[in-house]
Amino acid sequence: MLDDDRLFERLCLEAFQSGLSWLTILRKRDNFRAAFAGFHIPAVAAFGPDDVERLLADAGIVRNRQKIEAAVANAGAAAELVRDGSSLAAFVWSFRPVARAAPRLISDIAAATPESTALAKALKQRGFRFVGPTTAYALMQAAGVVNDHVEGCCARDDVEVEQLEAATRFA
Repeated sequence: MLDDDRLFERLCLEAFQSGLSWLTILRKRDNFRAAFAGFHIPAVAAFGPDDVERLLADAGIVRNRQKIEAAVANAGAAAELVRDGSSLAAFVWSFRPVARAAPRLISDIAAATPESTALAKALKQRGFRFVGPTTAYALMQAAGVVNDHVEGCCARDDVEVEQLEAATRFA
Protein backbone atom coordinates (compact mmCIF):
# COMPACT_ATOMS: atom_id res chain seq x y z
CA MET A 1 0.00 0.00 0.00
CA LEU A 2 1.61 3.17 -1.23
CA ASP A 3 -1.13 5.77 -0.71
CA ASP A 4 -0.78 7.84 2.49
CA ASP A 5 -4.52 8.22 3.16
CA ARG A 6 -5.18 4.48 2.72
CA LEU A 7 -2.23 3.68 4.95
CA PHE A 8 -3.46 6.20 7.53
CA GLU A 9 -6.85 4.48 7.47
CA ARG A 10 -5.18 1.14 8.23
CA LEU A 11 -3.17 2.71 11.04
CA CYS A 12 -6.33 4.16 12.59
CA LEU A 13 -8.33 0.96 12.22
CA GLU A 14 -5.50 -1.09 13.73
CA ALA A 15 -5.45 1.24 16.73
CA PHE A 16 -9.24 1.17 17.11
CA GLN A 17 -9.19 -2.62 16.89
CA SER A 18 -6.80 -2.93 19.81
CA GLY A 19 -8.61 -4.95 22.46
CA LEU A 20 -11.61 -5.59 20.20
CA SER A 21 -12.67 -8.04 17.53
CA TRP A 22 -11.70 -7.31 13.93
CA LEU A 23 -15.27 -8.11 12.97
CA THR A 24 -16.45 -5.19 15.14
CA ILE A 25 -14.13 -2.82 13.27
CA LEU A 26 -14.97 -4.19 9.84
CA ARG A 27 -18.69 -3.81 10.47
CA LYS A 28 -18.11 -0.17 11.40
CA ARG A 29 -15.61 0.60 8.65
CA ASP A 30 -17.96 2.70 6.52
CA ASN A 31 -18.99 4.64 9.62
CA PHE A 32 -15.33 5.26 10.47
CA ARG A 33 -14.71 6.53 6.94
CA ALA A 34 -17.63 8.94 7.18
CA ALA A 35 -16.72 10.10 10.68
CA PHE A 36 -13.04 10.62 9.83
CA ALA A 37 -13.46 12.47 6.51
CA GLY A 38 -12.49 9.43 4.45
CA PHE A 39 -9.23 9.31 6.44
CA HIS A 40 -7.92 12.21 4.36
CA ILE A 41 -4.88 13.17 6.42
CA PRO A 42 -5.10 16.99 6.11
CA ALA A 43 -8.81 16.95 6.96
CA VAL A 44 -8.35 14.81 10.09
CA ALA A 45 -5.27 16.81 11.12
CA ALA A 46 -7.53 19.89 11.17
CA PHE A 47 -10.01 18.27 13.59
CA GLY A 48 -10.40 20.17 16.85
CA PRO A 49 -12.09 19.62 20.22
CA ASP A 50 -15.59 19.95 18.72
CA ASP A 51 -14.78 17.17 16.26
CA VAL A 52 -13.52 14.95 19.08
CA GLU A 53 -16.80 15.51 20.94
CA ARG A 54 -18.77 14.79 17.74
CA LEU A 55 -16.86 11.52 17.33
CA LEU A 56 -17.42 10.56 20.96
CA ALA A 57 -21.16 10.90 20.34
CA ASP A 58 -21.10 8.83 17.13
CA ALA A 59 -22.56 5.39 17.91
CA GLY A 60 -21.42 4.16 14.50
CA ILE A 61 -17.75 4.04 15.55
CA VAL A 62 -15.76 2.90 18.57
CA ARG A 63 -16.17 5.76 21.04
CA ASN A 64 -12.91 5.68 22.93
CA ARG A 65 -11.46 9.11 23.68
CA GLN A 66 -7.83 7.96 23.71
CA LYS A 67 -8.17 6.23 20.34
CA ILE A 68 -10.05 9.16 18.78
CA GLU A 69 -7.52 11.69 20.04
CA ALA A 70 -4.70 9.42 18.84
CA ALA A 71 -6.22 9.31 15.33
CA VAL A 72 -6.30 13.12 15.21
CA ALA A 73 -2.76 13.40 16.60
CA ASN A 74 -1.55 10.76 14.15
CA ALA A 75 -3.01 12.71 11.23
CA GLY A 76 -1.04 15.73 12.39
CA ALA A 77 2.13 13.65 12.65
CA ALA A 78 1.54 12.17 9.19
CA ALA A 79 1.00 15.66 7.77
CA GLU A 80 4.29 16.69 9.37
CA LEU A 81 6.08 13.89 7.52
CA VAL A 82 4.79 15.35 4.25
CA ARG A 83 5.88 18.86 5.27
CA ASP A 84 9.33 17.40 5.93
CA GLY A 85 9.47 16.11 2.35
CA SER A 86 8.59 12.48 3.04
CA SER A 87 5.33 10.57 3.30
CA LEU A 88 3.68 8.18 5.71
CA ALA A 89 4.07 5.38 3.16
CA ALA A 90 7.79 6.03 2.63
CA PHE A 91 8.32 6.18 6.39
CA VAL A 92 6.50 2.89 7.09
CA TRP A 93 8.05 1.09 4.13
CA SER A 94 11.53 2.11 5.32
CA PHE A 95 11.08 -0.49 8.08
CA ARG A 96 10.47 -3.35 5.66
CA PRO A 97 12.40 -6.39 6.83
CA VAL A 98 14.58 -8.45 4.53
CA ALA A 99 12.59 -11.10 2.68
CA ARG A 100 12.16 -14.33 4.53
CA ALA A 101 10.61 -17.68 3.77
CA ALA A 102 6.84 -17.94 3.83
CA PRO A 103 5.40 -19.15 7.10
CA ARG A 104 4.17 -22.71 6.83
CA LEU A 105 1.49 -22.42 9.51
CA ILE A 106 -0.53 -19.54 10.91
CA SER A 107 1.07 -20.30 14.27
CA ASP A 108 4.45 -19.39 12.68
CA ILE A 109 3.34 -15.75 12.27
CA ALA A 110 4.72 -13.41 14.91
CA ALA A 111 2.68 -10.76 16.73
CA ALA A 112 5.62 -8.35 16.69
CA THR A 113 9.13 -8.29 15.26
CA PRO A 114 12.30 -6.25 15.77
CA GLU A 115 11.24 -4.19 12.72
CA SER A 116 7.77 -3.48 14.10
CA THR A 117 9.31 -2.55 17.45
CA ALA A 118 11.64 -0.13 15.67
CA LEU A 119 8.75 1.27 13.59
CA ALA A 120 6.61 1.80 16.70
CA LYS A 121 9.48 3.59 18.43
CA ALA A 122 10.16 5.78 15.39
CA LEU A 123 6.46 6.62 14.97
CA LYS A 124 6.25 7.63 18.64
CA GLN A 125 9.33 9.81 18.23
CA ARG A 126 7.50 11.55 15.35
CA GLY A 127 4.47 12.22 17.58
CA PHE A 128 2.27 9.24 16.69
CA ARG A 129 0.22 7.71 19.48
CA PHE A 130 -1.39 4.35 20.21
CA VAL A 131 1.17 2.47 18.09
CA GLY A 132 3.00 -0.24 19.97
CA PRO A 133 5.00 -3.03 18.33
CA THR A 134 1.96 -5.28 17.83
CA THR A 135 -0.14 -2.51 16.26
CA ALA A 136 2.85 -1.53 14.11
CA TYR A 137 3.23 -5.13 12.95
CA ALA A 138 -0.46 -5.41 12.14
CA LEU A 139 -0.11 -2.21 10.10
CA MET A 140 2.90 -3.68 8.30
CA GLN A 141 0.85 -6.78 7.49
CA ALA A 142 -2.21 -4.80 6.36
CA ALA A 143 -0.06 -2.59 4.12
CA GLY A 144 1.88 -5.49 2.60
CA VAL A 145 5.17 -4.30 4.09
CA VAL A 146 5.55 -7.84 5.39
CA ASN A 147 4.12 -10.83 3.61
CA ASP A 148 2.82 -13.21 6.23
CA HIS A 149 0.59 -15.15 3.87
CA VAL A 150 1.33 -18.80 4.50
CA GLU A 151 3.09 -20.97 1.97
CA GLY A 152 0.67 -21.80 -0.83
CA CYS A 153 -1.78 -18.96 -0.10
CA CYS A 154 -3.19 -17.48 -3.30
CA ALA A 155 -2.61 -13.91 -2.05
CA ARG A 156 1.10 -14.36 -1.33
CA ASP A 157 2.25 -13.70 -4.92
CA ASP A 158 0.11 -10.54 -5.20
CA VAL A 159 1.70 -9.11 -2.06
CA GLU A 160 5.16 -9.88 -3.42
CA VAL A 161 4.34 -7.88 -6.57
CA GLU A 162 3.22 -4.92 -4.42
CA GLN A 163 6.42 -5.20 -2.40
CA LEU A 164 8.52 -4.97 -5.55
CA GLU A 165 6.60 -1.87 -6.63
CA ALA A 166 7.16 -0.28 -3.21
CA ALA A 167 10.85 -1.19 -3.23
CA THR A 168 11.21 0.57 -6.58
CA ARG A 169 9.21 3.61 -5.50
CA PHE A 170 10.90 4.12 -2.13
CA ALA A 171 14.43 3.08 -3.09
